[in-house]
Amino acid sequence: MGLPDFDSSVGHSFGLEFDGVLIKELTEVSGLKFEQDVIELKQNTFDGKYMIKKLPGRPKAGEISLTRGLTANNSFDKWIKSSRLGKMSDSRKSGSVIVFDYEGAAIKRYKLINAWVKSLDIGSLKAGDTSVLTEKITITYEEIEVE
Repeated sequence: MGLPDFDSSVGHSFGLEFDGVLIKELTEVSGLKFEQDVIELKQNTFDGKYMIKKLPGRPKAGEISLTRGLTANNSFDKWIKSSRLGKMSDSRKSGSVIVFDYEGAAIKRYKLINAWVKSLDIGSLKAGDTSVLTEKITITYEEIEVE
């Protein structure tokens, strides 16, 4: 039995995998979040004391944002188009945001279930600017699972 692994992961090596395609050219992922309602049960105990007990309620859907430098890679284009046209049978996909360790091994997966592209935001176009042009997509999902 080995020692427990107390090394924390760094947040610089990650990717998105949908339909078996891994996209590692992302510059940022934000909004990964699991949330659910809280139900308050107010009652009296057996000995007559007032008590509030909190119980887990329904899970909430969520959204994440992905940013990457604009390239000729069109891996999002078909997905964005089918979402835009309301072809939800083609749009709803399940995939994962994957965090990698220093050696490139996957150490944590956040599985997004029934996810589809909500919006696309192209960075500012400025004459003479030397910054990288980015595209940012917002993906909405129905459930998230930590694997």
